[in-house]
Amino acid sequence: QVQLVESGGGLVQAGGSLRLSCAASGAFFSVDLMAWYHQAPGKERELVASITSRGSLKYADSVKGRFTISRDSAKNAVYLQMNSLKPEDTGVYFCYAIIVLLATSPTRQYWGQGTQVTVSS
Repeated sequence: QVQLVESGGGLVQAGGSLRLSCAASGAFFSVDLMAWYHQAPGKERELVASITSRGSLKYADSVKGRFTISRDSAKNAVYLQMNSLKPEDTGVYFCYAIIVLLATSPTRQYWGQGTQVTVSS
């Protein structure tokens, strides 16, 4: 069974930093795209940043210059370094991955359980 396990959330003052981590575990062939999504209270889940297996990056305009996504393919892990945090960054952050279970099978999408980030003003 494939799982995404996140860590690193917490409470921080505006202007501070946090680093989120997510690792995929279980039996699978490879991990394709990995990403982080943000769900603010009362709002829909939105893409924050993504990184493909080849290293292609994508960021939401709201986090460009402040957040950095990276991955460690050997550990099947993805990280989100969040700097200059703002109160509007508050919410639950979800790890997302597209995983190939077998070399000949279609990809499947997985979500982590989410980690809370609270930025106080």
